[in-house]
Amino acid sequence: MSEQVDSTRIGFRDGLIDLAEKRDDVVFVSTDSLMIVKAEPFLERWPERVIELGIAEQNGVAVSSGLASSGLIPYICTYAGFLTMRACEQMRTFVGYPKLKVRFIGANGGLYGGNREGVSHQFIEDVGLLRTIPGFTILCPADGGQVHQAMLASVDIDGPVYIRIGSGKEKKMFSDSTPFPIGKIRIIEDFGNDVALLTYGFTLGRVIEAARSLKERGIGAKVVEVATIKPLDTEGIKAVLDKTGCVVTIEDHTIIGGLGSAVAELIAEEIPASLVRLGLQDVYGESGFPEELLDKYGMSIDDIMTAATQVIVKKN
Repeated sequence: MSEQVDSTRIGFRDGLIDLAEKRDDVVFVSTDSLMIVKAEPFLERWPERVIELGIAEQNGVAVSSGLASSGLIPYICTYAGFLTMRACEQMRTFVGYPKLKVRFIGANGGLYGGNREGVSHQFIEDVGLLRTIPGFTILCPADGGQVHQAMLASVDIDGPVYIRIGSGKEKKMFSDSTPFPIGKIRIIEDFGNDVALLTYGFTLGRVIEAARSLKERGIGAKVVEVATIKPLDTEGIKAVLDKTGCVVTIEDHTIIGGLGSAVAELIAEEIPASLVRLGLQDVYGESGFPEELLDKYGMSIDDIMTAATQVIVKKN
């Protein structure tokens, strides 16, 4: 896997252009976010398909609702928290409840996405908030190419879709042509059945490194990408846990309400297994370089390896 830097924001922009070239019903709703995703080329080609509303996220969601109810497919992109927190009620009532095909793209997801601005622009709650709203599909691609593929795959999904993107400084993890598996987990590395490491988004690279280091110590880990948080691939995860009996979830998000909570619910209801959740432990982040922040908040390679050994002990 490559260590090049890729941009999830450009992945969104290029995916939107590809969709617009093929479909007349795709439009871009901007809440002063054209420059965030460098979408000027889209504006130049299709000025009539850009609705610029300024810094007015609640209005942006309401306008998107109206466009969707008229048969269009609006893609609205801005910072993740400005959508999922400032406009959460509009997302729920005007899009989720009537099951409209609005696509929400949330930038600066997690600590990794908000390195330049700090707490006000680090959004560690977005996935958990939207998991509670019926009918939402939640996609968390790992790099720009996967965002591009998720955009192409998202257009025909019924109901609202949320795609989590970052700051534009993400590492490239997949070839650009790799399909995005909506609704299915993906086993990225399989070194054995001692422990499962479940993750999504921008932590994938360090989880792979941790699994390789564990292999050198005689511990066989499965690295499982759960890029669709909702609907969760319960059968796929159960099949993994049936083999390993224990799991560590790693996410650039609060451990409350996100992937760790989803897996805990599955374990409680469906399949007994030991669990350790890595992520933000009910705290806020801070300004800093992305990799250093993940290390500080308990998601370092050593933290992942320690959690894996601990959960194996719990299992045994």
